[in-house]
Amino acid sequence: MRIDIPDDKKLVHEMVIPVRWSDMDAMGHVNNANYFRYMEAARIEWLSSIDCRPNARGEGVVIVNAFCNFHRQFEYPANVLIKTYVGALGRTSFETWVTMEKAGQPGELYASGGATTVWVDAQAQKSVPLPGRLRQILSE
Repeated sequence: MRIDIPDDKKLVHEMVIPVRWSDMDAMGHVNNANYFRYMEAARIEWLSSIDCRPNARGEGVVIVNAFCNFHRQFEYPANVLIKTYVGALGRTSFETWVTMEKAGQPGELYASGGATTVWVDAQAQKSVPLPGRLRQILSE
């Protein structure tokens, strides 16, 4: 099943991650699990850039679902250009979307994915409303 990324989204972050030799599997291409690691690295760098790092003792974000569509194979050596987008905002959550291209080959999609991101109170282990500052950043 392929999940399409909506057109109604806002670009919030870009980063480049080099493909490491160890990212490949026995088939000679980047192992599928590494695409989720690339998405995680981009998400953490973006959240850090807006001062919303995960905090196990306070409030922060958790991922409640994630998916990835594999369009083409990444192989070593390569640099992955990851673009992170934000979509629909809820009371306690927001949608994030990601596209992955080979750096230097703009517009050639290698993977796309996303996640539902929920703001939680880590101590209470339950969702809480998105902070006003974060809601403002995501809405701009």
